[in-house]
Amino acid sequence: MSDTALLPQGTAPIKKQYLLANTPAPIPDDDAAEGSTSHFIGKAGDANNVDDARNESSGPRRKKWSKEERKNKRGANKGRRFQKVRDELELCWKVAVGKPCEFGSECRNTHDIKAYLAAKPKDIRFPASDTLSSSPPFVNNSGQDDPMSGDDPASIDWSVKCPVYETIGECKHGLKCRFLGGHARKENGEIILTADDTKKATTAIAETEVNFVGPDTLKLIRSKKFPHPKADAYLKELEAQNENGKGKDSQTTTTELVVIAEPEPDAADHQISAQTTVTPAEKTEELSQVDTPDVPTRFTEKKRLDWKGKTYLAPLTTVGNLPFRRLCVDYGADITCGEMGLANSFLQGSKEEWSLVRRHPSERIFGVQLAGNKPSLLVPAAETIGTICEGNLDFVDINCGCPIDLVYKQGSGSALLDAANKLGKIIVGMNRALGDVPVTVKLRTGVKEGRNTAHKLMPRLGPEWGAAALTLHGRTRQQRYTKLADWDYIQQCVQAAREREAEEDLPPVPIFGGGDVYSSQDYWEKLDSSGVDGIMIGRGALIKPWIFTEIKEHREWDISSRERLDLLRKYAEYGLNHFGSDTPGVNTTRRYLCEAMSFQYRYVPIGLLEVLPGRLNDRPPPFQGRDELETLLASPDSRDWVKVSELFLGPAPESWTFTPKHKSNAYGAEESQG
Repeated sequence: MSDTALLPQGTAPIKKQYLLANTPAPIPDDDAAEGSTSHFIGKAGDANNVDDARNESSGPRRKKWSKEERKNKRGANKGRRFQKVRDELELCWKVAVGKPCEFGSECRNTHDIKAYLAAKPKDIRFPASDTLSSSPPFVNNSGQDDPMSGDDPASIDWSVKCPVYETIGECKHGLKCRFLGGHARKENGEIILTADDTKKATTAIAETEVNFVGPDTLKLIRSKKFPHPKADAYLKELEAQNENGKGKDSQTTTTELVVIAEPEPDAADHQISAQTTVTPAEKTEELSQVDTPDVPTRFTEKKRLDWKGKTYLAPLTTVGNLPFRRLCVDYGADITCGEMGLANSFLQGSKEEWSLVRRHPSERIFGVQLAGNKPSLLVPAAETIGTICEGNLDFVDINCGCPIDLVYKQGSGSALLDAANKLGKIIVGMNRALGDVPVTVKLRTGVKEGRNTAHKLMPRLGPEWGAAALTLHGRTRQQRYTKLADWDYIQQCVQAAREREAEEDLPPVPIFGGGDVYSSQDYWEKLDSSGVDGIMIGRGALIKPWIFTEIKEHREWDISSRERLDLLRKYAEYGLNHFGSDTPGVNTTRRYLCEAMSFQYRYVPIGLLEVLPGRLNDRPPPFQGRDELETLLASPDSRDWVKVSELFLGPAPESWTFTPKHKSNAYGAEESQG
């Protein structure tokens, strides 16, 4: 009998020679990992202002929290703040790139290049893939030192290479770049920036991110001057029909509402004809799912989504940023979706929220996910996104599955599962506002444990309201991650949706399932047994981004520690290209690299397991790897994650801190708060 056989059920079956102790490691808190996000803002614009965000919302909220309730809700996740780490002496960015500054001596930043370079931290060496090793110090930089003359600035290392310059042939951060020696030369005592025009020309299309929203556009959005005529017309129709269907003194709780919309002159030629039942929020979840004699809304001119056989990376809070999506695309992800964005924040012109729509050209099928609680937010937000991202957006996804308390209490996310008629109006309105861009829906099996409702809702989403694709996570909102996903119920929901489509003689829409898929074997077995067209991968991709390679090649990959380190190197490279190679960009990249490692450390190499494949929810007892690097990459201590980041991004500044989402040791100032 193996040592792991004596451990509690759910313990990873690690071979005896790699075990360090017979006690399971703490269970990572995936509820905390899915917790509050910096993009969730309240009225005051504070990501952590929970009271403001709740009190300004509408939806299933009842009363203010008491002081004791607020105290109980307070936690590390809600208090996570990540300040920007800047240079000790700030150089004017125009001077940094060799341009004149219109403010001259009145500029708030220095124009003294010599003083700036004297105070600037030393250049960072970004290692090449072939310098990585599974033995300490894990990066071999020997032979790269070039002598510097005595009058060279101490911050410049002429032997470094800038990963941004190496990719696109120029670096927009100029003198502020932390890899300055890679794209500068000394001429007549001055530092001259260089550019590779040939590389710039050849990489312009392949490496330039799209859907960039500039300050002028954000200003229009903030001032409510950005037009969304289709949304305005649709909302006026809803308002007029509400007034016609329910008088001022009426006490009725249910109103029959017929939506008959004439096409806009500049809109697609579809006619919307739908009859839905409007149910107040106070009604029970059973009433919200009652079938009504709705007339199907058919969007014949919409792009049809051909997703069968494609792999889908789930929209992921915080970690699902553009660099991580690029990484997953490299390993075989076909469909990617940006992090969940809040419709209200988009309409307020939040720079942070609009950064979520950025797309890299390598993302072949890309969508944006929206969360909101009513048509008056989601429909204009969808039209605004569709207009700004025209030609660079393949679908817009409605989040009907987010279980986060703050989102749910606003009536968004999984709260929409119990507001089917409101959801129907949202889908119809977004379809109209987006023109030929399809609308998809991501949902959970229901809200309360033991009370699944998705089998009633899913058959309506496509035939009645025009949803172009559906994704069902096999848990209720209440279950969060405490139980295994119910794939038998996913199969039941797929059958219900297909039967409705057959009755209406409608072409089937893609249906994806999700939950607990962690290996190629998991993927193909669940795909065959459930009848879904594909499976959305979330936590499995966070822990092992190479899962998409495993799926496509029908194998379990015993990836080496050096290959995993190279994966992190590539992530850091993508981060520098996206966030920037100056001091703030380097440390933003460091933060997200550590966020990624807060999941990837949980990977147990399959070469260490007695039974294959590994399972997502198995927790390993303390173990050592097959080499020192494999042991380091399995460390749950975030201080070790920072050490790994320093291999690529140089020493972490003293002022830099990292508070992980999981309940692990924090790095930096938080260490002394115990």
